[in-house]
Amino acid sequence: MAVLEGCEAKFKTPVLEERKCPQCGEDVEVFTVNGKITADSPCECGYVFRAEDWSDEVPAIKSQKKKEKKEEEDAE
Repeated sequence: MAVLEGCEAKFKTPVLEERKCPQCGEDVEVFTVNGKITADSPCECGYVFRAEDWSDEVPAIKSQKKKEKKEEEDAE
């Protein structure tokens, strides 16, 4: 299974990208997976690039979130 994980890992690994701030035009470094921002990234001017839900893009993450949600419901 280690071989398959290597293939899937490239789709789960965040990539550092630079995006232009729409307010001031400065470059801001954001982490993305499949082009979607994974974490909030603030610009020096105060604008914040908001994280996008990218779990739909990666089935392994989607199934992990379902598992965690079920465990939370069972705990209640």
